[in-house]
Amino acid sequence: MATGTLNAVAALRARAAAVMPGGVSSPVRAFRAVGGEAPFIVAGEGPRVIDADGRRYVDLVCSWGPLIAGHAHPAVVAAIARQLQRGTSYGMPSPLETELAEEIVDAFPSVEMVRFVSSGTEATMSALRVARAVTGRDAILKFAGCYHGHADPLLAKAGSGVATLSLPDSAGVPAAVARDTVTVAYNDLEAAARVARERPLAAIIVEPVAGNMGCVPPDRGFLEGLRALADETGAILVLDEVITGFRLARGGAQERFAVRADLTCLGKVIGGGLPVGAYGGARRLMKLVAPLGPVYQAGTLSGNPLAMAAGLATLALLDRAAYERLDFLGARLEDGLARAAADAGVPARVQRAGSLLTLFFTDRPVRNEDHARSSDLARFATFHRGMLVRGVLLPPSQFECLFLSLAHDEAVIDEVVSAARGALAEIAA
Repeated sequence: MATGTLNAVAALRARAAAVMPGGVSSPVRAFRAVGGEAPFIVAGEGPRVIDADGRRYVDLVCSWGPLIAGHAHPAVVAAIARQLQRGTSYGMPSPLETELAEEIVDAFPSVEMVRFVSSGTEATMSALRVARAVTGRDAILKFAGCYHGHADPLLAKAGSGVATLSLPDSAGVPAAVARDTVTVAYNDLEAAARVARERPLAAIIVEPVAGNMGCVPPDRGFLEGLRALADETGAILVLDEVITGFRLARGGAQERFAVRADLTCLGKVIGGGLPVGAYGGARRLMKLVAPLGPVYQAGTLSGNPLAMAAGLATLALLDRAAYERLDFLGARLEDGLARAAADAGVPARVQRAGSLLTLFFTDRPVRNEDHARSSDLARFATFHRGMLVRGVLLPPSQFECLFLSLAHDEAVIDEVVSAARGALAEIAA
């Protein structure tokens, strides 16, 4: 593919639109929520990406979270290259699966056994199947704005791409399936308790830090209250740590907030940038999964050795100092963006959990999806375009998190803040 030629990106967009819906493989990449056109990326280096026209951007998408070490980290690239020479896929067990499973079990006290899949959607879908098998119940409780993948029962008031496209749910989801999904507001423990006590639930599923309505941390006591509610009613508590797992801490949100899941869903970071997912929990629950039990789930590329190698290499970089570094960088960006908005006189609020953060164009705390939707989406779109022309690539939706990596440093953070000052000044004017 030729790169560096003026208008190469425009030509690629036209080609893509002819053969893929919207010219993309995932809806939010179409930039419909922010206007303008998406760059076509051909390379990534550390904290930056390069498009087909040769433009360089500071990347705050980081492949939507997996690239916690940055683009093309030498250790990760080397691990993939070594495995590539040995083969891409076997369709049989490999030692790398066991090694990565052992890392997960060591990091998450609530997890004794793991099953690998190929995506976060598969992980949550499969975890709910286990929950229904162990409880003998059908209904699940989820929270508006939390996105758990695109399986039918989980597309009721989902977040991220669905919220961006202003769809309350998805066409093609059978009413009979949606009927077993109950949705309440995130951080509304009272509403969750009312549902759980009125209707037998197979599972309560939640993002411990919501990342698909923007970064919305849990209220104090919210996660602990869900744990107590699950214990009281016999529901299985499923924590969707596809985003937060190995990002907020080695033990994810469960370590950061001192809460225990019955079933944990993982993805993103554990694959080091390659397709991956996993779900796990106590041995008594995971023994229900075939071939040990009656819960069937399978996948041709589950435990793919390339993803396992990339994941192991990535996790090896994540020691205590690495998480302290990510927290420091997140705090520096949070402070810089907040100051830039205040100096420009633009009502905005930065919310952060570790290396996840979102700049909401609102003057009140964002605790749930309704609050997130009350943000000024037109201003966010203007801000996004202003940052892009200044060489900073943000997620193209108000309802997504910015992601930082170990490849971002103080100078890069200051570059982002400087760009934000310019973009916010234009908004104020």
